[in-house]
Amino acid sequence: MKHTSKARTAAITVALIAAVCSGCGDDDEEPVPPAFVPTTPTSAGTASPGGAATVAARSSKLGRILVDGKGRTLYLFEADKSEKSTCSGACAQAWPPLTTSGKPKTAQGVKPDLIGTSPRDDGSTGVTYNGHPLYYYQGDKKPGDTNGQELDQFGAEWYVLNADGNKVEGKGTGEDGGGY
Repeated sequence: MKHTSKARTAAITVALIAAVCSGCGDDDEEPVPPAFVPTTPTSAGTASPGGAATVAARSSKLGRILVDGKGRTLYLFEADKSEKSTCSGACAQAWPPLTTSGKPKTAQGVKPDLIGTSPRDDGSTGVTYNGHPLYYYQGDKKPGDTNGQELDQFGAEWYVLNADGNKVEGKGTGEDGGGY
């Protein structure tokens, strides 16, 4: 009987490993970048490892724009008329907010007096800059992409910001003009 029990345990273990690895195959879909993995199941945004988000400035074809600590482009949403975010649900899935669980940090080229935070409806803390809640765009696949620039989605347009915290006009790196 002991031999059958060990064989059964081994078979179950192999089946579980196979089930877990079945989602690990190489398919045509690009993996979601780690910067977009929510830190908690209820949060659509991203917090920096260690808690505090970082906002920096980076040169791009649109000039010096705001990015996070990993170089991922940050956007403002024109529907936000104050530090309070109006992007939630499906909007926050397509445009995840930059969130923090500590005081946000600034890097060279960014004005520390313009950075702030604002509570989000999901209980997380969003990062703001010059009064604008900050967001990522899911269509940006790598640091420096500006595929969300000037897109009209969820009722308003999206723009990258300069180091003064103002929207930057001009076409981004992508040709994605799809709306929601």
